[in-house]
Amino acid sequence: MFRERSIEIKTPEQIALMREAGLVVAETLSLLRSEVKPGVTTGDLDAIAAEHIRSRGATSNFLGYHGFPATICASVNNQVVHGIPGDRGLQDGDLISLDCGAVVEGWHADAAITVAVGGVSEALQELMRVCEESMWRGFAAARVGGRLTDISHAVESYVRSQGHYGLVEDYVGHGIGSAMHMPPSVPNFGRPGKGPRLVSGMALAVEPMITMGTIETDVLDDEWTVVTQDGSWSAHFEHSFTLTAEGALILTALDGGAVKLAGLGVPCALA
Repeated sequence: MFRERSIEIKTPEQIALMREAGLVVAETLSLLRSEVKPGVTTGDLDAIAAEHIRSRGATSNFLGYHGFPATICASVNNQVVHGIPGDRGLQDGDLISLDCGAVVEGWHADAAITVAVGGVSEALQELMRVCEESMWRGFAAARVGGRLTDISHAVESYVRSQGHYGLVEDYVGHGIGSAMHMPPSVPNFGRPGKGPRLVSGMALAVEPMITMGTIETDVLDDEWTVVTQDGSWSAHFEHSFTLTAEGALILTALDGGAVKLAGLGVPCALA
């Protein structure tokens, strides 16, 4: 491992450990998705996540992070990110964003999904679809030898092409590896061809957050939960990935991203 401009570049062995952590995250989020239903509390979901991460011999990188009191972030409706799980019961028609991370032998992975509780409107289904697809467009734009903001531009371009959504700017993706958050920041907007050069062994978390209205946010009195200023609902998706000479590897996708990347016409390192 070496550092270039403070960006951590991983060895294949270190990436393998990140993939192990990523599979724990992927399994946990898949389990949580299946448990999301009316009447379940956000605290129930946190307990399920904590147990699964323990059962896989991993640890949570959220619990205790700068004092964060839970294993997952659970953000409902107008809560954009960093919601603290508790006794809030989910209701039919809600949206919940679930953000989860795990550590294996000191190496981190981080991902998020937004899930509909019961039936939701077509507009909210589209909000989720656009957010998730924009993330994948970002991965598809990443090439060894390219630049960081190639990802940013691809995310923004897709969101802008799909309608009048608020693309949150105050919260962005990040480098990941021996710590959960590390350089470089990965904005979800910007001109292409800027920022650090993308190289094999770099690992990044890409995480667009879009809203039905404003991009402006506030933080609640709990000093964690981020909400939209206008009360509009939001979606949040995230995966951690790395670049190799063979293509991208989505560390927190069960299939490594093979199906989605193939659909976008780009190679996957597991294909």
